[in-house]
Formats: sequence, C-alpha cells, structure tokens
Amino acid sequence: MLPELRKIVTFDEDIYRDGERAADPILRMIGVAAVVQNPWHGKGYVDDLKPEINRMAPVLGKALADRLVALVGSAESIEAYGKACVAGTDCELEHASALIHTLKFGNFYRQAVGAKTYLGFTNTRGPAGIQIQIPMMDIHDSGRRSHYLTTQFSIYDAPAPDELVVALAAATGGRPHHRIGDRYSDLEEIGADIENPAGLGGQ
Repeated sequence: MLPELRKIVTFDEDIYRDGERAADPILRMIGVAAVVQNPWHGKGYVDDLKPEINRMAPVLGKALADRLVALVGSAESIEAYGKACVAGTDCELEHASALIHTLKFGNFYRQAVGAKTYLGFTNTRGPAGIQIQIPMMDIHDSGRRSHYLTTQFSIYDAPAPDELVVALAAATGGRPHHRIGDRYSDLEEIGADIENPAGLGGQ
C-alpha cells in the first residue's frame, strides 16, 4: 500500500424508513475513504501533477473499489455510485481534483460494477471533521433521478492541513419513495429532443 496512507475509514447506513413510510426494500448506502498525505504539499506550485497521479491514483482506486464492493456484498448489488476528494486547508483545490479526476482512479470502480455513466463527484477543501458529501447517480442511466442520492459522513481528525481524503460511495437502490419522474419525461413535457435537449422541438 502507499506510504502516504494514514488510514481507511468506512461509513455504512441502512435506511428502514423515510418520512412516514417504511423503505421497501431497505436502502443501504456505504462510503469508503482513504486519508493520505498530500504528495504535493510543501513543494510550492507544481506544474506537472501526472507523476504522482500515475503513482497514487491506481492504487487508491483499486483499494477503495475492492473494499466497497466487499462491504456491499457484490458488485451486482450496487445501483448508484459516486466519488469525492477533500483537500486539507494547506492544499490546493487542484490537488483534490488530481487523484479522482482520472480514469486511472475511477475506472476500477466503473469496471467492477459494469457501469455506463460517469461517477458523480465533489472536490473541495476544508478542515478536519468537514462533512464529506458524495453525490451519486444510477450506474447505467444518468437521467434516472430516483438514484440521485448523497452519501455524507465526516472523519473527526481528517483531513489534516497537509492531507487529502479520497472517497467512493455506493447505494443499493434509489430513494425509498421517489416520485419526481426522470429527465426524459421532463424533456417530453417541454417538447425537447432527447438527443438534443438544448433545442426545443416542434417549432
């Protein structure tokens, strides 16, 4: 494993009830986060981030994806997914983006679950204990609003000012009582072409 790794933290919740109604089936949401020393910290402005991306992103991507799938129980049980990175207060925001916005990180997870969509994401900066928010979407259909979910948790001592928290999340289903339709029904209602949603059809 990477010498920069301080610890891996997991978050796991089962939602039995949402509002006044039971969740059927029970919705499970899980997050896995690695706390690592920022490899660019203290080096001033680093123009070429690729050497450290190439070294660290694949290791983190595989380790987090493997652990997440194992916690869920199977890749087939994952219906929604996302990623995030939080940089410590002495780090550049670009450092938070560097390790997760590369196929060398995310493709381990996408391939494990056979996904067709991109990973929803956040990249931000903050102190230890900041809430880590990982937006998710359906692994196959980005317009399926039922699976727009957010896994959120915090780590009491991370990130330190010179650390990064790199995270993945999964959900076993959509919101328990979703009833707002999807992107495609909206496009149909406003007369837009699904293939060209910026333009209105029938005019």
